Amino acid sequence: MPRKPVAREKLLTAFEHLVLSEGERAATLDAVAARAGVSKGGLLYHFPHRQALVDAALARCEEMAREDLTRLTQSPRGAAREFLATSLYEDSPLDRSLMVAFRMVQSGEPGARETCERVTREWYRVVLEDVGDPMIATAVQCMGDGLYQRASMGLLPEDPEEKQQILQHLLDTADRLTRNA
Repeated sequence: MPRKPVAREKLLTAFEHLVLSEGERAATLDAVAARAGVSKGGLLYHFPHRQALVDAALARCEEMAREDLTRLTQSPRGAAREFLATSLYEDSPLDRSLMVAFRMVQSGEPGARETCERVTREWYRVVLEDVGDPMIATAVQCMGDGLYQRASMGLLPEDPEEKQQILQHLLDTADRLTRNA
């Protein structure tokens, strides 16, 4: 009887949790299986070795990023404004997946850098299509990336209104850049 995909998702989620909470080295096959409540044999059925687990986590990140691209391109406020507006780290599944990919880059995992580069390139592409100017697209992407980094590190104010003011300043700046192009 084939295994349910639920076990595979539980294993990927457990892997992400371990990487984010205890570090990449703590995310061993035994630790992932224990965290997911799955036998090691069950883990090996889905992921015959650790690299398969890493590859699946990176593929999951790219899949979530593709879904995000669709959301950006369909936003009535435009991809650039939507990119900025959603650059506040919120501990969403996409946020966690991205953070795992970033940690994999830092640890030198094969394929991680390429995954992050593809995701970043695609976000840039949709922002560029929206604003029509490479310099403005780069500025918007850098503003969003900086906002995301500060938010993910807890360096933004605690007060939600203050966070929204920072975001609004960035949105206003993007609007000015676009108008003056």
